[in-house]
Formats: sequence, structure tokens, C-alpha cells
Amino acid sequence: EAEGEWEKELGKIRFESADPSLKTLFYTSLYRTALAPVQFSDARGEYWGPDGKIHRAENYRRYDIFSLWDTFRAANPLYTLTQPDKINDMVRSLLDHYQQYGLLPVWSLLGNETNTMTGYHAVPVLVDAYLKGFRDYDADLAYQSLLTSAAQNIRGSNFYREYGYIPYEKEGESVTKTLEYGFDDWCIAEMARALGKAEDEKTFRTRAKAYHHLFDPQTGFMRAKRTDGSWKTPFDPKFSDHNFDVAEYTEGNAWQHSWFVPHDIPGLIQLHGGDAPFIRKLDQLFSESSEITGENKSSDISGLIGQYAHGNEPSHHIAYMYNYAGAPWKSQAQARQIMTTQYNATPSGLCGNEDCGQMSAWYVFSALGMYPVNPASGVYVLGSPMFDQAEIPLAGGKTFRLEALNNGPQHPYIQSATLNGQKLKRSFITHQEVLAGGTLVLAMGPQPNTRLWRQKSGRPK
Repeated sequence: EAEGEWEKELGKIRFESADPSLKTLFYTSLYRTALAPVQFSDARGEYWGPDGKIHRAENYRRYDIFSLWDTFRAANPLYTLTQPDKINDMVRSLLDHYQQYGLLPVWSLLGNETNTMTGYHAVPVLVDAYLKGFRDYDADLAYQSLLTSAAQNIRGSNFYREYGYIPYEKEGESVTKTLEYGFDDWCIAEMARALGKAEDEKTFRTRAKAYHHLFDPQTGFMRAKRTDGSWKTPFDPKFSDHNFDVAEYTEGNAWQHSWFVPHDIPGLIQLHGGDAPFIRKLDQLFSESSEITGENKSSDISGLIGQYAHGNEPSHHIAYMYNYAGAPWKSQAQARQIMTTQYNATPSGLCGNEDCGQMSAWYVFSALGMYPVNPASGVYVLGSPMFDQAEIPLAGGKTFRLEALNNGPQHPYIQSATLNGQKLKRSFITHQEVLAGGTLVLAMGPQPNTRLWRQKSGRPK
């Protein structure tokens, strides 16, 4: 019976390749994405709440183990394709936590709020679900939970509201927290827009520009600022400190965290001075020496390609950012390099913590040739597929089919693409296009097509 259940689970994506090792790696990764969150309510629907009391889930299943700092990036968006029957119950579970604890979970572990990691990343999970049409829960309660998260006075968020950024001397991990709060606030603005709450939308769109405060045009990095607006010095972009009370970046350094503006990458490109300098900075990220400085550097910095650290989640969207600057072939090359060097089917086959499915969700999406750079936008940016053919079965008997023509280890570059028989003139597809069913065909080759999707009209927004 267990084998039958797993066969059904792994059949949610059909992945075909002439290389059996790729199929092993893909399905092992897909398996790991299905291990969390777990059903937490028992046979009577009862579960232990974050308030220390016993509660009962009425007419739904209560889930827990939400490693949200990790999974909001790719695992939760993947669940909207592979676990659509569970999304509403997951949202209800987050809202139960909110009602019993007073805040949405940060990192919920078997009925306990661990308050581990930064941001309030239940927000993008809720907003992504709502915008994708999962709405079998109290939407007003959900929206109120977002506002409450954004108004809390802990974890430096009060300083974020006061200064527009978190000053270094006021709160540890000030740069990372500022950038992540900014993204979460963009998500709240999107929910406000969907609900017709214009004033709230304006407020949170303004807050989402917090990253402007921390960008240093002289170095090209996001840097810690003091309350008087001056930069914290000295500055070393390779410096890491795992003491969260004084660290500027969470489990990383400036090289890894300066790219976290997934909601406004065109704006980040402008701060860098345009496409060319932005691409040069990305190139340098992957070619820089892998030295990490500091006496107490974070052990979570792993899976290094230059200063890119695939073993920890803040780096996971970066390889796909070339698409936004009109150089998608560079994203294709880097995505393929990461898949082939940082994953294998051995006991040491992951370069960092699995983190409840996020490390494997990155591979599942990337092996399918796409990735949710902004995980609450419903947009999948194209990369370099590993399959020959793949299928995603959908509701209503529909199927989204993917074909990679002439694919292979020496053919990482997309030469051309069609969606449902029509020439694809952009380097992304949408969640709604996937749900509609159809066929995406990618013609692969050994050399980059530097003309493909270079114009601004073909880039993700």
C-alpha cells in the first residue's frame, strides 16, 4: 500500500530522460519535497497548538513543520502544482497558528513557534495561494493576519517602520531583515490590490522599496547603515559572522544577500547602472574566489561557485536573474552548472541542508527548465531543462507537457521555444498558462542564442 501511495505521489510529475541517473535524481528530489509539512492533527482532528492548548481541526487537516524562511522560495510554489488538494488546509493551518499565537508562524515545529530565521514569510505563502485561486478559508482573516505581521514590534520590524530600514546598531541581521521585510510588504501590497484596498496597497508598495536605503552604488552591494544614515565600516563583502546579534547578513555575506529584491529586479538593475553593469556583477559573483572571511563565519555557507552559495537558500533565485537583464543564456548556463555540480544520487548528494524540501524543490523546478524567482508572482522564469520530455497532470484531465529537443549534457542552451505551437517571445511562462494545459517545446543546442529574449519586451517583469 505504501508503494502504491508513493507511486501516486511521484506520478504528479512524469519525467523522461535517456539518462536513468537523471530520472533517479529527479524523483529522489520530488520525493523529498513531499516529506513536509506533515499532517499534525490526529484521527479525531485534535492537535497541540502554539498556545499550549489542545485544539480540533474541523473539516480539514491541520498541517505543521513550516520551514517558511526556506520553503517560501520554491517548495510552497511547487505545492500549488503538486499538492493542490492540500493548499487550502495548509493556509487554514497558518491561520490557526495566527489565531492561537497572535502572529503568523515564522518557523512552526510540531505546535511550537521556534522564531527561527528572519522575515515574516508566511505572507508570500498566503498571498501566492490567494492569487492562484486557492480561497477555501476566511480571506478577511488572512488579510488581517498579513497586516498584523507587518505591524509587530519585534524582530526589528519596529525600526524598519521608523527608519525605512533597520539600523545596524538597533538589530542583528539588519540587512537581511530589511530586504526580506521589503519583499513581504510587496506581497501584502499585491493582496491589497486584489482586495481593492488602495490605501493599504500604496503604503506597502512604498515600504517595499526599502532596499533603496541599503544599496551602495560605490561598491554595488547592500550594506548595513547606522541610525544617522552612514555606512557601517569597515566593509568586506566576503565577511560572514554567525553571531546573529551582530551579524549584518543571515548565514551569509554581502555577495549572497545583495540580490534579494525578487519583487523589483528591474529597479535593482537600475541601481546598478543598467543591464551591462548588472550582468558584470552577476558574472563576478560566480567567478570570484570562494574565500569567506571572518573568525566566526557561518557554516551554512556551502555549495560555493565563486561567492554563489547554493547550499543555503538566499542564493537560490540568483542564477535566473540574468533573464531580467536580457541575458537569459547566462541563466541557462549557470542553472545547468548548478544542477550538474551541486546534486547527485549519493549520500552526499546535497550541498546543504534539505530544509524541509526547498533544496530539492529548487532542483525539481530547475530540471523542468523553470523557476519562481518571485515566489508570489505566478511567473516561472525559464532556465535549462534536464528532461527529454515531462508532463504535469492537472485538474480536469488537462496536462502541461514539456519537450526538450536535442537535449543533452553538451546542449544547455535554449535556441528557440514554442508554447502551444506559437513562438514564445519571452523568457518566462505563467502559472495560469501551466494550469490551462498545453505544450512547451524548447529546442536546445551547444551554443547560446544571444538574440533570444534579449529585448525588454521578452523579459520577466
